[in-house]
Amino acid sequence: MKRAPYVTVAAVSVLLCIAAWAQRDYSRIKIKTTHVAGNIYMLEGAGGNIGVSAGPDGILIVDDQFAPLAEKIRNALKELDEGPLEFLLNTHFHGDHTGGNAVFGNEAHIVAHTNVRKRLQIEDAPQEALPVVTFEDSLSIHFNGEEIRVIHFPNSHTDGDSVIFFTESNVVHMGDLFFSGRFPYVDLSSGGDVEGLIKHIEKLLTELPPDVKLIPGHGPLSNLDDLKTYHQTLVATTEVVRDQIEAGKSLEEIKAAGLPKKWRSWGAGFISTSRWIEIVHQSLAKVGDL
Repeated sequence: MKRAPYVTVAAVSVLLCIAAWAQRDYSRIKIKTTHVAGNIYMLEGAGGNIGVSAGPDGILIVDDQFAPLAEKIRNALKELDEGPLEFLLNTHFHGDHTGGNAVFGNEAHIVAHTNVRKRLQIEDAPQEALPVVTFEDSLSIHFNGEEIRVIHFPNSHTDGDSVIFFTESNVVHMGDLFFSGRFPYVDLSSGGDVEGLIKHIEKLLTELPPDVKLIPGHGPLSNLDDLKTYHQTLVATTEVVRDQIEAGKSLEEIKAAGLPKKWRSWGAGFISTSRWIEIVHQSLAKVGDL
């Protein structure tokens, strides 16, 4: 089936936004470090949030933002621990999470789901930026006194998403399954699915302890209540779009009607309310070879 034209436009629009982000003036970006728990920290700069395990075994990081920030990230890591960077985990393949691979891949073992390596190869990433350890379902790394579990959550944000569980520290890096307080980008052209994302968040909510600390792919350090609010928002806004589709409304009519005002702030981030409606509409319609 031929993909609807508006899907292509939406995908191109998002890619252009990422490209523009990648071209910003990184000299003005500062890396903010937040202690999460135990040996675990969160770094914020530009792009996806970075998780860090720093301790006697050295340093492990989750995602690495953009290549021009590599030196600033490295300096922030040195302030936490002088040990070597041993592992780099990629939660998925998007450039705001893997842009530093080409730099850090020269010193760390890159670990990611099989589809992350495949998609980076499709994008002609240099050899040093490719994961050297890949997996299908899950793996564990025993590092800095705890088991770090890396689990694949298929067909949610993309087809290669992993969630990282720091089991002793009670910290979870959600990658882009979690955009805290804002509408998420679901990459339909790369295996993403809105209902799949909702299903996986619902599953996690039944398994995570109440006092867990969550590092979202985008947004501030969060807790389980923040994830519950995120899940409720995804469910409710998806139902609004579904109801409008079943009522025979076109995409343009649904976008014109918008969403209730209580979700206005959720469209102030990378994904606007209008774009979120497009993503949900396309995902529900199952148009094209997704």
